[in-house]
Amino acid sequence: MKIWDRKRNIFYEEKEYGKKKLDFLYNTFLGRILLKLIFSRVWFSKLQAIYQNSKISKRKILPFILKYNVDMSVYENQSYNSFADFFKRKRDIKNESFENELIAIADSKLQVFSIQDNLELKIKQSIYSLNELIQDEQIAKKYKDGTCLIYRLSMDDYHRFMFLDDGNIINSKKIKGVLHTIRPISKRYNVFCQNSRQVTFLNTKNFGRVIQIEVGAMLVGKIVNYKKINFKRLEEKGYFDFGGSTIVQLFEKEKIKIDGDILAKSKENIETKVEIGMKIGEKYD
Repeated sequence: MKIWDRKRNIFYEEKEYGKKKLDFLYNTFLGRILLKLIFSRVWFSKLQAIYQNSKISKRKILPFILKYNVDMSVYENQSYNSFADFFKRKRDIKNESFENELIAIADSKLQVFSIQDNLELKIKQSIYSLNELIQDEQIAKKYKDGTCLIYRLSMDDYHRFMFLDDGNIINSKKIKGVLHTIRPISKRYNVFCQNSRQVTFLNTKNFGRVIQIEVGAMLVGKIVNYKKINFKRLEEKGYFDFGGSTIVQLFEKEKIKIDGDILAKSKENIETKVEIGMKIGEKYD
């Protein structure tokens, strides 16, 4: 899958973690049976988490760093007790943005979509109902003609996510579901509406009322959100445990303007690699 690296101004192809296993699970008859009965279930991800949190899993750390060229110099200098411990490693985040700038809240691959008049999102080859996504019809109506940002985190990305602005949390809820991979191979399953997810309703200083949804994925047994009421721009909001996953942000009409290069790539169905704190747009004047 071709991805645009905005910082280096190049295209590259992503190394896909567990590609052969995913091909078997999603593209064969037996695999799809096993996927339904076992691999997409939350209990299976929790079972996997037992191994990832064990000391024996430490042996996976160095091969992972070498395979994905992880620059460990930017992370806190510490020892790791397990692969799960390494996976949620921390680093310092500096706030160098201006108040009216819309910033990336995760190291990820970003795409931007429009929320259509009928409150549907067309993402890749799948159609998503906004009401199904957040399970609140009245609030969904307020986002007609708005903007949707999809942050896809792969295995080698930093798995902590930040707040986009100063503000306060209005409400939050957890929606139970299954755990499909968020890779394109799972497109037939409408994963954002089927997967387990956490929905947070944010009141922000510069961008109005924003809905942020952290979506679990295969092998992600846990999404951690810190208990906060008030927050600051680039303050840590939470993190994902082991596995790649996705963050969805919903903005009301005429609240943000996305940078032209990201918008153009999104229209070509190309993801843009972004880093936490990177400017991706600005406040709508």
